Amino acid sequence: MEKETAAGISSWRDVAKTAQELRDASISRVQPSVPDVPSGLPKDVTDIPNALLSTDEAFITQTSPEDLVLSLASGKLSCGTVVNAFLRRAGLAQKLTNCITELLSEEALTRAKYLDGYYHEHKRPIGPLHGLPISVKEHIGMKGKGLNAGFVSWWDHQGEDDANVLKILWHAGCVFYARTTQPQTLMHLETDNNLYGITVNPFNCDLTSGGSSGGEGALLGLRGSCLGIGSDIGGSVRSPSANCGLYGLRPTSYRIPTDGWSGTMLSEEQILAVIGPLSTSLGGIKLFMKTVLTAKPWLIEPSCIPIPWRDHESHLPISRNKKLRIAVLWSDGIVKPHPPITRALTEVVTKLRNIPEIEVTTWQPYNHDEAWEIIATLYFADGGEEETEAIEASGEPWRPLSKFIIQENPHVRHLSIEEAWYWTSRREQYRRAYAKLWNATATSMGPNGELEGMIDVILAPVGPGAAPPLDQSRYWGYTSQWNLLDYPALVFPVSRVDPDVDHVEEGYVPLNERDEFNYRLCELTATDERRV
Repeated sequence: MEKETAAGISSWRDVAKTAQELRDASISRVQPSVPDVPSGLPKDVTDIPNALLSTDEAFITQTSPEDLVLSLASGKLSCGTVVNAFLRRAGLAQKLTNCITELLSEEALTRAKYLDGYYHEHKRPIGPLHGLPISVKEHIGMKGKGLNAGFVSWWDHQGEDDANVLKILWHAGCVFYARTTQPQTLMHLETDNNLYGITVNPFNCDLTSGGSSGGEGALLGLRGSCLGIGSDIGGSVRSPSANCGLYGLRPTSYRIPTDGWSGTMLSEEQILAVIGPLSTSLGGIKLFMKTVLTAKPWLIEPSCIPIPWRDHESHLPISRNKKLRIAVLWSDGIVKPHPPITRALTEVVTKLRNIPEIEVTTWQPYNHDEAWEIIATLYFADGGEEETEAIEASGEPWRPLSKFIIQENPHVRHLSIEEAWYWTSRREQYRRAYAKLWNATATSMGPNGELEGMIDVILAPVGPGAAPPLDQSRYWGYTSQWNLLDYPALVFPVSRVDPDVDHVEEGYVPLNERDEFNYRLCELTATDERRV
């Protein structure tokens, strides 16, 4: 049933049409104009931008963020040149994967001109991110810009101010130039909504880019960005990073400021969403974190923990006498990873074992099915009421994965105050049990009774397979596990699916229904060369 929606527009389809027209208009204002993409494209479109851009534009947009800031700080590259190159490549990324909600060409080029003028006058950069283009997931607010969080009925909502994290990055000298897609409800491990449609994977457009920060994933996968900002409550930074061959970080909660973003249930405290970076390099992740934490965000957002950035050299010193201890989680015991995932883990472990300063052992999964029961119950303590209201206010249809995570989720129900207390207590009990297991890996005790020699890192799959077909990302356990525990989690690329090596395990007997579903996905995608 059609309902009156945002700004009095009569149909959700009309709202979507308007949203897409405005997005397309923002791309049309980029100069020189964004090239049209050819017809009859292959599934893997990652080589298309280099064929359509100039040599200089291709080089700039494939440069890592840490190298770009050096070139910008030295005056080797101008901000205007860099920003315009990324605007054009982002426009191409939209035409290839449907990842953009808006390009900010006028604002970005005005900012770049100011920064170039500042450099010319002062002979130095304005800050550590001088001129660096950064893309932003749409629901992270910008003053006066739309803030729909994937709901048609919220399309006319606008940011009252810039989000705190954007203010910090702006003062450090960056340039915001692109806003990216997200799914309806923000609670998918894919990216599709009724405003803009489906965002696809640049390495295979029949597959998902991941979610909910999948617009960022697709954009960075095509090098239409080198550093982007996403959010994560169950895998939303890590899923697109893994699917699109990127680095991505889910920080511990209360590290990166979140004031100024949009979404439902923003005041709930049972399972906290966080803001985190996606980048084409590990250096980009470090650059983002160091820049934000050096600004002492706890002074403007008191809930942030006042701990400065710590580099690994000082925080995790290693030597032949004190080895870095890495434990490998090969499977969570519920859904077995596909062969390419296990192969990639094996390749990494083999290399690690050849480093004398590193010790590798195995991490046994601990009740990961219980972890999912707890987090899936706490995600929607209102029984999904706010999500349902936001969807049905416009009459837009429920997307398949919105139905899956809310309507078809047996753990979703309205919790009374006492029930919310109970499940929060279960969360804390599980965290204590996991901490006890971790502490049990200690090899000695210090002079003050402190535990020493514990496992430093758990190495685990990001998901049970490489990027799945559309609407099939239905197992969250490998990412939501760390949200429940509130552990930081970093994703890094390893390999690609190799059809000549990564064969479906014949005769495999699934552990349960979820494992059977995942096994069938392996059969469907066995010939696709996806990122791992």
